[in-house]
Amino acid sequence: MDRPSLRADLHVHSKHSKRPSEWILQKIGTAESYTEPLRLYETARRRGMDLVTITDHNTLAGSLDIAHLPHTFVSEEITTYLPDNGCKLHVLAWDLTEAQHDDITRVRDNVYELVDYLLAQAVPHALAHPMFDMNLRLTPDSFEKLLLLFRNFELNGSRDQSQNEVLRAILAGLTPDDMDYLAERHGLAPRMAEPWRKNLTSGSDDHSGLNIARSHTLVLGVDDPADPAAFLAGLEAGAARPVQIAATPATMAHNLYSIAYQFYKDRLGLARFLSRDLVLRHVDQALTLTPPGPGNGLVARLHNLVGGLRAASLRKSRPTALPSVVQKEALALISNNPTLVAGLQGSQDEPWKAEKGWFEFVDRASEKVLTHFADTILRSVADGNLFDVFKAIGSAGSSYILLAPYAVAYSLFTKDRRFCRTVQGRFAARKGRPAPPARLAVAHFTDSFGELNGTSASLARQLDSARAHGKDLTVVTCAPQAEGAQAPGVRAFAPIGAFELPEYPGLVLNYPPLLKMLDWCYERGITHIHAATPGPVGLAGLAVARILGLPLHATYHTDFPAYAGALTGDAAMEEGAWRYLSWFMGQCDMVDAPSAPVAAGLAAHGVPAARVRVAPRGVDVALFRPERRNGFLRKGFGVADEAVKLLFVGRVSREKNLPMLAGIFRQLCAQRPGAHLVVVGGGPYLEEMRAELAGYPATFTGPLYGQDLAAAYASSDVFVFPSVRDTCGNAVLEALASGLPVVVTDQGGPQEHVQPGRTGLVVPGGDPRHFLRALATLLDDPARLPAMRLAARDSVRHRSLDKAFLAQWAAYRETALS
Repeated sequence: MDRPSLRADLHVHSKHSKRPSEWILQKIGTAESYTEPLRLYETARRRGMDLVTITDHNTLAGSLDIAHLPHTFVSEEITTYLPDNGCKLHVLAWDLTEAQHDDITRVRDNVYELVDYLLAQAVPHALAHPMFDMNLRLTPDSFEKLLLLFRNFELNGSRDQSQNEVLRAILAGLTPDDMDYLAERHGLAPRMAEPWRKNLTSGSDDHSGLNIARSHTLVLGVDDPADPAAFLAGLEAGAARPVQIAATPATMAHNLYSIAYQFYKDRLGLARFLSRDLVLRHVDQALTLTPPGPGNGLVARLHNLVGGLRAASLRKSRPTALPSVVQKEALALISNNPTLVAGLQGSQDEPWKAEKGWFEFVDRASEKVLTHFADTILRSVADGNLFDVFKAIGSAGSSYILLAPYAVAYSLFTKDRRFCRTVQGRFAARKGRPAPPARLAVAHFTDSFGELNGTSASLARQLDSARAHGKDLTVVTCAPQAEGAQAPGVRAFAPIGAFELPEYPGLVLNYPPLLKMLDWCYERGITHIHAATPGPVGLAGLAVARILGLPLHATYHTDFPAYAGALTGDAAMEEGAWRYLSWFMGQCDMVDAPSAPVAAGLAAHGVPAARVRVAPRGVDVALFRPERRNGFLRKGFGVADEAVKLLFVGRVSREKNLPMLAGIFRQLCAQRPGAHLVVVGGGPYLEEMRAELAGYPATFTGPLYGQDLAAAYASSDVFVFPSVRDTCGNAVLEALASGLPVVVTDQGGPQEHVQPGRTGLVVPGGDPRHFLRALATLLDDPARLPAMRLAARDSVRHRSLDKAFLAQWAAYRETALS
């Protein structure tokens, strides 16, 4: 018959912990944890623990508070250091006497002396969270030394599960040869016989009282459930079995919220307001897992009545101050979502499930706050009210405070994963197994995808190249009705709000769900963030990159400052846009500019020149080629073959200088009646342009894609691109690849693609007469066109999409983290 097993949570803390951990001290500025020892004991026993101990930092006070109770033993968590480099460590020591604690206090600054003392005294001990770098001093060398010092290692209940899995794999794979090698390499004798044989324990490392026994240690084959000595002897003999419910960043964030809340609840006496404030009551239940009291007395009923009246008043109000907005939205979330209410109340049997409800609550509340913030900023900018802009920016601290614990948690977990991969690679190399190449997983954040513009087209082609070469690239965007309609290689999030620019009808800025995007990037193991646009989704990409410590790339696709100035007619608006764009690009590790002049322009506006990379765009030379000429425009739209077809492809909007093109074409028709204008695309100026050219030989096809678009290019004669603000002009490259001579202005990036007189004409952009003259010149000399068509194709023959994409992928590797 099998002997019984014993359970104990070997790593929890009480209010007597003077230094709960460095990250708590840094982030909330308190040196206390507020879990009562007796409550901890009762909770642990209720959750099935046979034995209970408290491992406060460098003190026995918490353990001594419950030492008189049955099934307990006295322990502590010792802060110590590797004298070699000052690496901070935590060592769990169990079943101590007060005299031993005093001795430990004298030697604990040096881990070598501490371990020697614990071994001499036969004190059971383990290294806590061995792969958690607490003071930026933990290195692979440090970890190897710890393997020589300790027999018992903890799988920590509050750290990333992948960290625990890497630790388990390394310890399980140790051999006598490995330990001999490490001893010789570090000049350090192992502190135990058979040093390759390691034991694992598990503890919840709970500072908040939310996760007691979530992770614990099971020891098999112990006769007496009340005998700590037998339990610890079984642990030392290798009979311990860690039992864990994996922690996530949401677990750590939930704990951080709880610690901060319990601190302020005690300091500010918030308990007296619980019956009066519905939001506070639900927050208390979520962050302390305290079930609501009966509240049957007269005073309690009066408080509940007052709380209900206040809530009803708040629901009817229309607050403008951000704190009031937060309170109202939180109340609405709680009141209107029964599932969320149930989650916030928590389950005493499985309390860790409350973290999911809390994540949902914070996620939704922060979305409301961020939407309010974005609306205020954009409306103020649109109205030219800079005072309100600065006021809104000042109040943005509320949204940061709301999300800060999640930012801390995701940041720490990502850093842990990175260190674990480094250590794992070293041990793989030691055993003669080549370390796998650094994995790249890129999330390309864009405010614009699926629309007819250069940014969308460029990203769609990159996805094609990524699939062809087996690269892990995902386009991340934000669009209505996005959930459940994901295209291959695209992660589209439903927006939390939107703003339509008044000067640009049809152009909508969607507000992204930041916390959901952060969680997705973490779970997917994204290694690089690339921002295609500096709008709200691009800002979310910047935030995710900073929180997760990832390299951030950006592409300068569109001359936003020039567009802002043209649309508003306000030079100050253009200058303000440049300031914002320079700030955004300045946050990036690398910025792709489509040409040298564009790169110089970015540097001139303050973007560090060393971070700007000239990255010429590629073009799909297989799709766009002269052989596609097949009478497509005649067959599909009735355009006569003998007409000289002038083609424009792109967004049909005023900022593309299309009103000028319409005027030029009317004049050209009066002088050269054989011309026919073909406009491919859609946009806010489409109907107006159609009306302006009514009665003229002009055809509007609407958007075209794939082979139809390629046939439209190849079946035309001259490509016209009057824009003076494009940074690249993908359509110009497609036209050249299709064998079309092009006419462009000398302003912006498209001119870089043209060899004047050979593949097209470059004309001054400020005067329509130059553009008219260039078109007339080509129409008057049709014998030039065949040679120009051949030269156009030849000029981009080697600028394939694959070549440009692989160059981009190589740039990601340049900024890859170890």
